[in-house]
Amino acid sequence: MKCPKCNTENKPDAKVCKKCGNPLVVEPLWKPSLVWHLKVLGIIYVCLIAIFFLLNWLLKPYMRKLPKEITPWLYKNEK
Repeated sequence: MKCPKCNTENKPDAKVCKKCGNPLVVEPLWKPSLVWHLKVLGIIYVCLIAIFFLLNWLLKPYMRKLPKEITPWLYKNEK
Protein backbone atom coordinates (compact mmCIF):
# COMPACT_ATOMS: atom_id res chain seq x y z
CA MET A 1 0.00 0.00 0.00
CA LYS A 2 1.36 3.41 -0.94
CA CYS A 3 1.29 6.30 1.48
CA PRO A 4 -0.89 9.14 0.10
CA LYS A 5 1.41 11.74 1.68
CA CYS A 6 4.96 10.62 0.68
CA ASN A 7 4.26 7.79 -1.86
CA THR A 8 6.41 5.31 0.07
CA GLU A 9 5.54 1.65 -0.51
CA ASN A 10 4.43 -0.03 2.75
CA LYS A 11 3.25 -3.51 3.72
CA PRO A 12 -0.39 -4.20 2.81
CA ASP A 13 -1.39 -4.62 6.47
CA ALA A 14 0.53 -1.57 7.79
CA LYS A 15 -1.36 0.91 9.94
CA VAL A 16 1.11 3.81 9.57
CA CYS A 17 3.69 4.80 6.97
CA LYS A 18 7.21 3.58 7.79
CA LYS A 19 8.76 6.82 6.48
CA CYS A 20 6.49 9.69 7.53
CA GLY A 21 4.19 8.07 10.14
CA ASN A 22 1.02 9.09 8.32
CA PRO A 23 -1.93 6.79 9.19
CA LEU A 24 -2.74 4.44 6.30
CA VAL A 25 -6.17 3.40 7.56
CA VAL A 26 -8.82 4.49 5.10
CA GLU A 27 -11.85 6.08 6.71
CA PRO A 28 -15.19 4.70 5.52
CA LEU A 29 -17.13 6.88 3.11
CA TRP A 30 -20.36 6.49 5.06
CA LYS A 31 -21.12 5.41 8.60
CA PRO A 32 -24.72 4.60 9.51
CA SER A 33 -26.21 6.79 12.20
CA LEU A 34 -28.65 5.91 14.96
CA VAL A 35 -31.53 7.38 12.95
CA TRP A 36 -30.66 5.15 9.98
CA HIS A 37 -30.60 2.06 12.22
CA LEU A 38 -33.96 2.98 13.75
CA LYS A 39 -35.52 3.47 10.31
CA VAL A 40 -34.23 0.12 9.05
CA LEU A 41 -35.42 -1.69 12.18
CA GLY A 42 -38.81 0.01 11.91
CA ILE A 43 -39.19 -1.08 8.29
CA ILE A 44 -38.20 -4.65 9.20
CA TYR A 45 -40.70 -4.78 12.08
CA VAL A 46 -43.53 -3.37 9.98
CA CYS A 47 -42.82 -5.90 7.22
CA LEU A 48 -42.73 -8.79 9.69
CA ILE A 49 -46.01 -7.71 11.28
CA ALA A 50 -47.65 -7.35 7.86
CA ILE A 51 -46.41 -10.80 6.82
CA PHE A 52 -47.70 -12.30 10.09
CA PHE A 53 -51.21 -10.89 9.61
CA LEU A 54 -51.27 -11.81 5.92
CA LEU A 55 -50.27 -15.40 6.65
CA ASN A 56 -52.75 -15.55 9.52
CA TRP A 57 -55.52 -14.40 7.17
CA LEU A 58 -54.48 -16.78 4.37
CA LEU A 59 -54.07 -19.84 6.58
CA LYS A 60 -57.15 -19.27 8.78
CA PRO A 61 -59.23 -21.97 7.01
CA TYR A 62 -56.52 -24.56 7.63
CA MET A 63 -56.12 -23.92 11.36
CA ARG A 64 -57.57 -26.69 13.48
CA LYS A 65 -60.27 -26.05 16.06
CA LEU A 66 -59.59 -27.33 19.55
CA PRO A 67 -62.47 -28.98 21.41
CA LYS A 68 -63.87 -27.32 24.55
CA GLU A 69 -62.92 -30.34 26.67
CA ILE A 70 -59.22 -29.85 25.96
CA THR A 71 -59.14 -26.10 26.62
CA PRO A 72 -61.80 -25.26 29.21
CA TRP A 73 -60.06 -22.01 30.24
CA LEU A 74 -60.74 -20.52 26.81
CA TYR A 75 -64.47 -20.94 27.29
CA LYS A 76 -64.80 -19.97 30.96
CA ASN A 77 -67.29 -17.13 30.47
CA GLU A 78 -69.40 -18.89 27.82
CA LYS A 79 -72.35 -20.55 29.58
